[in-house]
Amino acid sequence: MLDLKFIREHPEIVKENIKKKFQDEKLPLVDEVIALDKEIRALKVEGEALRASRNELSKQIGIFMKNKEIAKAEETKAIVSKNNLRIAEIDPLLLELNEKLLKKLMVIPQIVDKSVPIGKNDTENVENERFGEPVVPDYEIPYHADIIDRINGLDKEAAGRTSGNGFYFLVGDIARLHSAMLTYARDFMISKGFTYCIPPFMIRSDVVSGVMSFAEMENMMYKIEGEDLYLIGTSEHSMIGRFKGQIIKEDQLPVTLTSYSPCFRKEVGAHGIEERGIYRVHQFEKQEMIVLCKPEDSMAWYEKMWQYTVEFFRSLDIPVRTLECCTGDLADLKVKSCDIEAWSPRQKKYFEVGSCSNLGDAQARRLGIRTKNENGTYLVHTLNNTVLATPRGLIAVVENNYNADGSINVPKALQSYMGGLKVIKPVK
Repeated sequence: MLDLKFIREHPEIVKENIKKKFQDEKLPLVDEVIALDKEIRALKVEGEALRASRNELSKQIGIFMKNKEIAKAEETKAIVSKNNLRIAEIDPLLLELNEKLLKKLMVIPQIVDKSVPIGKNDTENVENERFGEPVVPDYEIPYHADIIDRINGLDKEAAGRTSGNGFYFLVGDIARLHSAMLTYARDFMISKGFTYCIPPFMIRSDVVSGVMSFAEMENMMYKIEGEDLYLIGTSEHSMIGRFKGQIIKEDQLPVTLTSYSPCFRKEVGAHGIEERGIYRVHQFEKQEMIVLCKPEDSMAWYEKMWQYTVEFFRSLDIPVRTLECCTGDLADLKVKSCDIEAWSPRQKKYFEVGSCSNLGDAQARRLGIRTKNENGTYLVHTLNNTVLATPRGLIAVVENNYNADGSINVPKALQSYMGGLKVIKPVK
């Protein structure tokens, strides 16, 4: 959410930013916000003047009554009564207008960083850099669900009976590999100086609206019936919400946290849920990293964070690349974002396994997260990045370590988490 003062003073910059994001339907919002703001400020001035007048006139009434000037007292009472009626009109009107203003402010996108490429959608994202040499073996690599099925590691049929489409059972050594990756991701981030957290897996609506846009919320979040609670789509939601309404001492910045959680997503949209495999599902697990920092430090942290994910996947010998998200692919709260994509030797292309985002002060403004120094308080910047989202990360490991005989090599970094197991062998 943008600073109202910024919109008031720089409407053309805000409009140009909306155009860069190809959201021209939102252009009228800028003038509407400015008009509402003007009306609200005028009503506040009027209300304050009426209250000041009422206080002064009330004193005069006391003096008139003391001096037995009854006519003057009654005349003044009538003015006070008239003022009170107007105040009674202004207060609910201000509440209504402020709610209307907030709704409009919440859908005006954050100002994107100057370095973000202009583009309409994800087809115009720009490749930044590749890490590791993509390899396509001289034998066929089956679909990941078929590979895992031959190890008796996947049961989607039973999951369909218990939960429906978009869910799965992982079994045996594949389930162990899945857990090993998450535990390794946790330890990897702790080694980088991040503090490990396990957050609540449900959050209230005021936190949801503070950490994401309405469009994202509608397409992602599962609502708990009869409760003001939502299942989280990523632990970033809880982790940022943890600081709602808080003032963090400046000498405690940056706050660097890494969190584990299950994640729940409706996955509404054209892509749909994957019928056979486990690439796009309703439930998965994730190791996340979250940073709260000074505004001047946020871009440096952004660069560090995506590099940590690249380093993590390269430690598993998985080739990756980074893809700069263009303006049209950025969620409204994001200033800058990139996707980390892993190599798929089966598809002979890269696929998304994580995303790193700098949200500037957008979440902090919505949730009231500030820091304080000798000059007063100011909003922090927030960033988040995927260390590992599995089963997508699991797919990358399975494909890049698949052997011609159907076995899967366990990456060296994960072997100690697998009781020393080096190869997972097929059973059918």
